[in-house]
Amino acid sequence: MEIRREKVQGAVSGPGQPSSAEELRIRQLRARDLLRGELEGVDLEQYAGERVLTTTLDRALDWARSNALWPATFGLACCAIEMMATPTARYDIARFGAEVFRASPRQADMLILSGRVSIKMAPVLRRIYDQMLEPKWVIAMGACASSAGVFNNYALVAGADKFLPVDVHVPGCPPRPEALMHGILKLQRKIQGRPDLGWRKRYGAEGTEEWPNPRAPHDPEHEPEVPIETSILP
Repeated sequence: MEIRREKVQGAVSGPGQPSSAEELRIRQLRARDLLRGELEGVDLEQYAGERVLTTTLDRALDWARSNALWPATFGLACCAIEMMATPTARYDIARFGAEVFRASPRQADMLILSGRVSIKMAPVLRRIYDQMLEPKWVIAMGACASSAGVFNNYALVAGADKFLPVDVHVPGCPPRPEALMHGILKLQRKIQGRPDLGWRKRYGAEGTEEWPNPRAPHDPEHEPEVPIETSILP
């Protein structure tokens, strides 16, 4: 069987990529002239202008912060096992700069709530959050941390956003390590100032909320019927 490799047209060409072999050769010669000190004048300005990236200090800081998240070494329940798997070689969360789990909250800037939150544990989590570095972010990992999940009873907090400002909710019971890494990528884009739109804004589905919007106009015709409790009195 003969194997032939053909170059796909348009696969290599792109912004900043040479469109032909001749252009690539010209770039190589210009780089050689620059190293020799023979590139000057208009050619030097053009060469430098093509390779200089300008930005603002705030955007550079946001980019650095988003690619150097230090999670706190803290686990709540079964979701913590999935969180522990993310730094391993199979998933390698170091690709996104979030593998440095710190044992002290004063050295961490990201808190992953990996499991159900009991009422007794809520003030402990709040104290850990207050001791963390600024700016700091919170990820609610799993259904239990987001809404108490299947353990929705009197002893649990129905959602960590009742006592902490949660930035990203990761669904699942438990979510896989890939889901947590997807949430971290969402958080990175949010830190960089370009957050992803929610599905209601993305598809123009405002007004489909489960609970009535308090800002919506009052419409007595569409109010749900509330049964009137009656009692038998002597």
